Amino acid sequence: MTTPPNPARLAAFRGIWPALLTPLDAGLNIDHALLAAHCQSLIARGCPGVTIFGTTGEGPSFSMAERKEAVEQLIANGIPAAQIMVSTSCAALPETLELTRHAVSAGVHGCLMLPPFFLKGVLDQGIIDSYRYVLDGMGEDLPKLKLYLYHIPQVTGVSLSHHVIATLKQQYPDTILGIKDSACTTAHSIGLADAFMKDLTVYVGYEPDLPEMGRRGSTGAISGLANFMPRAVSRLVTQPDAPATPAERERVIELIGLLGDYSLMPALKGIMAMLSGEPAWLRVRAPLVALTEGEFKALETALRKFGIDPASD
Repeated sequence: MTTPPNPARLAAFRGIWPALLTPLDAGLNIDHALLAAHCQSLIARGCPGVTIFGTTGEGPSFSMAERKEAVEQLIANGIPAAQIMVSTSCAALPETLELTRHAVSAGVHGCLMLPPFFLKGVLDQGIIDSYRYVLDGMGEDLPKLKLYLYHIPQVTGVSLSHHVIATLKQQYPDTILGIKDSACTTAHSIGLADAFMKDLTVYVGYEPDLPEMGRRGSTGAISGLANFMPRAVSRLVTQPDAPATPAERERVIELIGLLGDYSLMPALKGIMAMLSGEPAWLRVRAPLVALTEGEFKALETALRKFGIDPASD
């Protein structure tokens, strides 16, 4: 007898939901018009949705008020709420709860949530209690929440163990739909897939691992490279065994290597500035530091030699 698909997996997002870079104006405030135009372009290129205020989007560098306004402005500028994923992650649990309530009330597809990331060396029980604080705090709105656990320990210093994931899934089976694993360790991602893919969708942020995860049942990704090459990223996970996939994967590895000489988020913004001709993309919020003119020119030279083609990528 065939086992019916798990409802949580059916409800989870599919396809590529780019981890949006956040454009800034001259005052280092969010450029809402440019952000909305970027989202519209990505959706027109086949992305089912977009993800705002994750690591790539400098999420923790913005206030709660700024993050709420950005979601509202995207919707006001024509991006359907159901095509928006919001990282509501904050160091303070009441702020994470407030942003999650706001996102759910706005009607977004779902929320991406880190564990609290200031204190290090915390026990699994403390991480479980942190998620429970937010989820139990949703009250009657909890059934409306689709939650994706976010694991990026090289940034946060806080890991999500298998015990934490299994416990939360057991306690909130209809709320937790997936895991975004951005640890960039193939063995770890495979371990999560082997342990949880029956009940949850496991997505990876490290694009070279997408074919392997696609073979194991992953159906999409929240990807930083998808800001400018969403079709190529999509093919890696949705067509893992296509004849062209190994070459496309090697091309992505080459690009990641090219970016290794720079701070990642400023470099990704440099690519957007080069492709769009819009220097506003070069701006970042402290503590990040924007590319210097010399760095941007060197990056631009390398990228033109590499050959990013928005028409096919």
